[in-house]
Amino acid sequence: MKGRWTPRPAPDSLWRDGRFVRFWCGQSVSQFGDRVSELALPLIAVGALHASANQVAWLTALVWTPNLLGLFLGAWVDHRPAKRQLMLLADLFRAAVLLTLPIAYALDTVTLGQLYTVALLTGTAAVVFNTAYSSFFAHLVPPTSYVEANSKLSATRSASFIAGPAIGGGLVQALSAPVAVLADALSFVVSAVLVGRTRVDEPAGTGSTGPSSARLSLLRRAREGLAFVVREPVMRAGLLCATTLNFFTFLASTGLLVLFADRVLQLSPGAIGLAFGLGATGGLLGAVAAPAIARRIGVGRSIAVGAVLFPAPYLLVAAATGPTWARLGFLGAAEFLSAFGVMLFDVNLNSLQASVVPDGLRSRVAGAYSTVNYGVRPLGALIGGELATLAGLRVTLTVAAVGGTMSAAWLVASPIPGIRVLKPASDRP
Repeated sequence: MKGRWTPRPAPDSLWRDGRFVRFWCGQSVSQFGDRVSELALPLIAVGALHASANQVAWLTALVWTPNLLGLFLGAWVDHRPAKRQLMLLADLFRAAVLLTLPIAYALDTVTLGQLYTVALLTGTAAVVFNTAYSSFFAHLVPPTSYVEANSKLSATRSASFIAGPAIGGGLVQALSAPVAVLADALSFVVSAVLVGRTRVDEPAGTGSTGPSSARLSLLRRAREGLAFVVREPVMRAGLLCATTLNFFTFLASTGLLVLFADRVLQLSPGAIGLAFGLGATGGLLGAVAAPAIARRIGVGRSIAVGAVLFPAPYLLVAAATGPTWARLGFLGAAEFLSAFGVMLFDVNLNSLQASVVPDGLRSRVAGAYSTVNYGVRPLGALIGGELATLAGLRVTLTVAAVGGTMSAAWLVASPIPGIRVLKPASDRP
């Protein structure tokens, strides 16, 4: 029947699902490419253009800025029936934008304005890709495999944070930062090819493409996505919890952690890098272990545990003292536990939310969700900087830990803690 979708049976293992493996390969390549650009773009600004700290901060902020438009971009994406094509075009667009940097470098015309434009345009394409992805993913694998699929995708992302910076550093060292960006551009081309070959059977009604829906304004469609998030108990509690987590953990952003490790803990750059590398392995382990933990204690309780384990270790960092090995141990253990917690939280919450959102609203809901959830991050970072200036770094880390841990309170009165397993969604019109 038009507008209705029957999920296919779950395979014994997603490694036997050719469509998922193809998509996973594309995203794996893309994730490692992203790590190159995350290192290369600031190095172009600092090394080639002698940018100030404030200018570099703006470069980072512009990457996140398009998320503030997620509410409307999601509504626009949901109105388009071909989500896979949008993802493919977003990948190719990002590749083309990134290619302008090595070309400009060869012509000796790279400017800070060009870097800002690249950051803004690639950030906008990322929002389009991610909002379209929410619908694509829901039909790529059956609902009972959502946790396993998110685990595998998150594990690759965590692995990219372990090896990616080293690969990116080697490419920058050998080729220069602007030329190294070619690696990320090529990774988007690979992703586009594999996404283009990964066909999913979306229901005919997905995307609100019917005659009556077509007459709805962009604002009306955006409001429908936001209204669903506010009214649906799982989505509402998940958003409140995630937004609170993001606000408080961004009080102690990576920049402040590095500053604390350098000036207060007096650790060397090599020791700080070691601690953050250890933290990345915690994220990889958390992503891999998330399905097993969910099977043992339930999806909902796994989300609650992750919501506490993600921010609480900041208390370890704030309490760090003693000899160098002890201070390094405190920082490394905190990074490891926090990374494990965030993967436990993300894998299970993303899977649960994918199982409760109707097909015709997926991109709109993703856009509304990211506008609030990601939009609070710059605010948290700015307030964290002011708090650190006024009260000190240890106090800021303590506030981040306590406030972040309290985010789990949003889950208590919601249905989330009682949900043990994900079930296939009922047919929706």
